[in-house]
Amino acid sequence: MMGELDPFVVAVIAAMGVATYVTKAGGLWLLGRVDLSPRVESGLEILPGAIIVSILAPELIGGTLATWIAAGIVFLVAWRTDSITISLGTGVVAILALRAML
Repeated sequence: MMGELDPFVVAVIAAMGVATYVTKAGGLWLLGRVDLSPRVESGLEILPGAIIVSILAPELIGGTLATWIAAGIVFLVAWRTDSITISLGTGVVAILALRAML
């Protein structure tokens, strides 16, 4: 039945959440105690965008017309707003709408 939660699955999800938090908190703690070169700081600043591109690029390579149009919309929104969050939200709405229309 779909309404029941498997305790093992809940425990695994909770453990992944704790591991994610500990990793992030530990990284922030460690970076607070290490002097970083300007080059490393620059690399860390662009890392979120690079991760997003590495996830989305394979989807674009084999993408449909709707995928490419949505990617163009995301690019324009990112360029105008300079916000990854707004861009990704717009992209989700755009791809859903375009797939329904095309």
